[in-house]
Amino acid sequence: MTTPDGITPDTKDWTWVLERPCPECGFVAATLDPLAVGGAIRASLPRWHEALGHPGVRQRPRPDTWSPLEYAAHVHDVFHLFHQRLALVLTETNPTFEDWDQDAAAAQGHYAEQDPADLADRLVTAGERIAISFDTVTTDQLERTGQRSDGVTFTVESLGKYLLHEVVHHLRDVDA
Repeated sequence: MTTPDGITPDTKDWTWVLERPCPECGFVAATLDPLAVGGAIRASLPRWHEALGHPGVRQRPRPDTWSPLEYAAHVHDVFHLFHQRLALVLTETNPTFEDWDQDAAAAQGHYAEQDPADLADRLVTAGERIAISFDTVTTDQLERTGQRSDGVTFTVESLGKYLLHEVVHHLRDVDA
């Protein structure tokens, strides 16, 4: 089944990247210092800004694959989503996260129609915001938990690593 824009929804549960390396992008969660998430996010932001400045930013490599613009809009929304989830985990006891449908977000957010320069600025701002939030995490907060509605439990540590996989993986998608 595809969405109206020709994209096949990604229904995979990507939490396995917390257990083993991602063969597609090379991300290895086990090697990441959980207190370095903010810096790693911050280090990715110039690459996103640069990608959004390319002339072909709106072009899909294939009809069923997002363009760099659409991937960047997705990452922008992921930064906001994870900022909300991190705040919940740090302030509540084992909260349950609201469901998020990335394909619905893409359609509602008109990812393919966004202005690349405006998105570049908004993505950097959202990335800085979540980076600052992860910068404030202390060692004793790393094991605080929250859950997706499907029952998958995240700690602050695994939430940060899962977020970084999104960033790294989609930069690979954009570079490809």
